[in-house]
Amino acid sequence: MGRPRNFETDAVVESAMECFWTNGYANTSPAQLAEATGIGKGSLYNTFGSKRELFDQAMTRYARRGAAVAEEALNRPGGTRECIRGFLRELVDIDVAQPVRRGCLAVNTAVEMAGHDPSVAPALHAATEPIITALTARIDQGRRDGDVRADIDARAQAEFLLNTIAGLRVMARTTADVAVLHRIIDTALTTL
Repeated sequence: MGRPRNFETDAVVESAMECFWTNGYANTSPAQLAEATGIGKGSLYNTFGSKRELFDQAMTRYARRGAAVAEEALNRPGGTRECIRGFLRELVDIDVAQPVRRGCLAVNTAVEMAGHDPSVAPALHAATEPIITALTARIDQGRRDGDVRADIDARAQAEFLLNTIAGLRVMARTTADVAVLHRIIDTALTTL
């Protein structure tokens, strides 16, 4: 009979997510995961099966968190541009305030893995689609309210903004001047 678990699975996935987010998938060793989670490698593998299975759970957790942040920010009172500007600025301001600038786990994963590991595509889709959906809904609301152009394709604009977010999150890893990132946001919003 095996020993009972002495850890909370959600807390382990959260710690693993932070580790993958900081180091990337390939550069995160089982020893680093064990140290970050406070759980022995054997227990990690017995519980999660493999490093990849733990990573997949970490990506799912990250996707849920990102969707919640987008929903909350994009449902705030105010005009559409104001809400979207606030959401994008919040993302980059948080990124640049971190002692280790990690950017976005989904963007980092796409850059690191998507070119040679097509099995990561569903996790990336799960991380990005809720944000596109939330942006689309907010832009549609703006069309109804009259604070964005009536002829705009809300889904296409949301996809463009997601692309802008990805670029901002990459730039936030290296750009020291937050004003540059804010200017990019302001420029992107002129398309509304």
